Amino acid sequence: MRKAVVLLSGGLDSATCAAVAKDEGFELYALSFCYGQRHAVEIASARRVAQWLGAKAHHIAEVDLSAFGGALLDETSQVPKDRPPGPHTRTIPPTYVPARNTIFLSYALGWAEVLDASDIFIGVNAVDYSGYPDCRPEYIEAFQKMAALATKRAVEGNNIMIHTPLIGLSKADIIRLGMGLEIDYGITHSCYDPSVDGLACGRCDSCILRRRGFEEAGVVDPTRYQT
Repeated sequence: MRKAVVLLSGGLDSATCAAVAKDEGFELYALSFCYGQRHAVEIASARRVAQWLGAKAHHIAEVDLSAFGGALLDETSQVPKDRPPGPHTRTIPPTYVPARNTIFLSYALGWAEVLDASDIFIGVNAVDYSGYPDCRPEYIEAFQKMAALATKRAVEGNNIMIHTPLIGLSKADIIRLGMGLEIDYGITHSCYDPSVDGLACGRCDSCILRRRGFEEAGVVDPTRYQT
């Protein structure tokens, strides 16, 4: 089987992306990050998803991004709540973590070289998302070009391909895709500001997009919300 490094946050999108990789016949090597995020409950979700998918290995990297700040890393900062869903052309929200996907993909690139894997899967989405610049197709294309220049595999003619199967899908389409792959979305977590016992707030961007996605897909939302 071909090996693939899959970035796995424990959220709905990354779980669906990993399931797509498995369905395409890849042997999964899941990579998650404990980077100081306030929603660290997602790590437990990532473990459950990796186990459910039968990942060959699951590595959780410790990366301290606290110096970069942002509402996801600072308990005293406010996570935006009750923003209307829709095209996010307004200011990038404070939940943005500078260079996060660049750091995560760089780790994935390094592990892929060690594993002699030719593929990386990441569940970025440029339709129903919070407006982060490192989720856009242009960013992925640029990183792919960098990977072709910066890796031993690529220089020797074996480029590492970055797959983004969800990048052009709505949240409802992602959920429909996942249901076709029989994903248990009850083991995933998406909330930016969960309670101490892991209940989703229901009001942050991620919760609103997730809830609307299930409604539009006509699928029962298994998420446990605070209200």
